[in-house]
Amino acid sequence: MHGMNYRIGLPADYDMGVIRERVATRGHLLDSAPGLGLKAYLVRERGTDGSPVNEYAPFYLWNTARGMNGFLWGPGFHSLVADFGRPAVQHWSGLAFERGPAVAEPPSAATRTARPLAADEPLAEVLARELEELREVAAGPGTHSAALLVDPRHWELLRFTLWRDRAPEEPGAERFQVLHLSRPELDAVETGRQW
Repeated sequence: MHGMNYRIGLPADYDMGVIRERVATRGHLLDSAPGLGLKAYLVRERGTDGSPVNEYAPFYLWNTARGMNGFLWGPGFHSLVADFGRPAVQHWSGLAFERGPAVAEPPSAATRTARPLAADEPLAEVLARELEELREVAAGPGTHSAALLVDPRHWELLRFTLWRDRAPEEPGAERFQVLHLSRPELDAVETGRQW
């Protein structure tokens, strides 16, 4: 599993209806993308759920590097670059994935929680705690799914969670609205620890 996210900051007075229309007319194009576990079309709107900014921030879980690369070098990403410029693409290695009780329902919210790993933190202990927390979050009512990822270049852990309804407030978590979820190979995403 590979996580991928790019974030497009938009002006404070930007008409977010433009993004909503873009997703409504183009979101289905990845509903059958090979190698894609899921793509959550995410937005944050200034003044909503505590967001200080307007942002379009699609988040992906890929089952294959081939699928991810095919997207990045293909027409879908090229279209985004033509409209917004080429964003920095963050990516992570997958550590764990869990399906929640609401996995069959379309999610309407997401949270993204990043935390740096200090050089002196014992990784085995940290990951044991994070895996247990991921399982607890995923088992909660209204949880669609949850993933734990790591960027070993910057030693950052990321937990990404999809929610059927409004995302709960959580210290340090960014909250997003989900405009659409493409899930062509979600059933193939391996559950549990991935090493």
